[in-house]
Amino acid sequence: MGRHGDSQRAYIGSFTAAGGPGILTAAVDADSGALTVLSATDTLPDPSYLALSPAGDTLYAVSETSDGAVAAFRVDGDKPERTGPQVLVDAAAPTHLTLVKDHVLTANYGSGSVTVVPVRPDGTLAPALSDVFRHAGSGPHPQRQQGPHAHEVLPDPSGRWVVSVDLGTDSVRVCALTERGGLTLHREFALRPGSGPRHLAFHPRGDRAYVLNELAPTVTICAWDAADGALKPLGEAAVLPGPADGDGEAYPSEVVVAPDGRFLWTATRGQDVISVLALDEAGERPRLTATVPCGGHWPRDLAIDPSGRFLYAANERSGDVTWFAIDPETGIPRRAGSIEAPAASCVIFG
Repeated sequence: MGRHGDSQRAYIGSFTAAGGPGILTAAVDADSGALTVLSATDTLPDPSYLALSPAGDTLYAVSETSDGAVAAFRVDGDKPERTGPQVLVDAAAPTHLTLVKDHVLTANYGSGSVTVVPVRPDGTLAPALSDVFRHAGSGPHPQRQQGPHAHEVLPDPSGRWVVSVDLGTDSVRVCALTERGGLTLHREFALRPGSGPRHLAFHPRGDRAYVLNELAPTVTICAWDAADGALKPLGEAAVLPGPADGDGEAYPSEVVVAPDGRFLWTATRGQDVISVLALDEAGERPRLTATVPCGGHWPRDLAIDPSGRFLYAANERSGDVTWFAIDPETGIPRRAGSIEAPAASCVIFG
């Protein structure tokens, strides 16, 4: 595929402070989904989340530290190469990033904000814009919701809006990107108090969104109107069997929707499972059909490969990335293999 010939690449982020190798580059076998590690790059502390440029030639990584930063890497070969110094984001603990219209946006968990970093034509990073978009508010959870905690930022399918998910304020913000790259708030949409929204995935049709909640093991189903930039909660569905707010350690981390819109998968730390939810034609009533072990401990991320045939769990505390073949009829993932990846935190493909 492209610069790598016929072989696809996977990039794995990790927490170097917990013994992670930095950014791992792996080859992906198209037939089996198997990963083979090619290199490790440890030139950036705690590169916990990664994003690839549309052209596929530049990799961007957050540095999830108290002095949060982002950095760019060229990925022409088998080992990413830094293209310049890291760029500070004027915020603590950037935990997610995305690319929108020649800008890198970071969701800063510690500071509860979103930072915009312009991307130059050659893919390198300019200094961050000074007007950081700061969330405000709190929630009922005494430890986790004393203030805002932006956990994810992403464009909507139409490309008109930027969506940020805040665990601390139980809300999703919809913003517009200004001509110079700043963010202006369009509307803030409230979810159930105490649910702790973490990540969001859109239905491939573009008219539904699924918000995965970390503080209650549920997914909130929403209608999405791209014309108005409006998110309307329709209800919640459990991602684990039993009571939605039952006892025991259960911290959902990621939600993935099948490219054909038939299934939705989530990963839950503590319970260490991948859940399978079947979607009806409207995409409004996810139905939990199965849970399977994630292959390790503490699955921080769950990713689907571009073919839609394989799922990958980044198991942070057991230090591995495990891959699964998806049954096309039932959506149930079957464990197919794993690689060692200490303190793994995300997997992306390019």
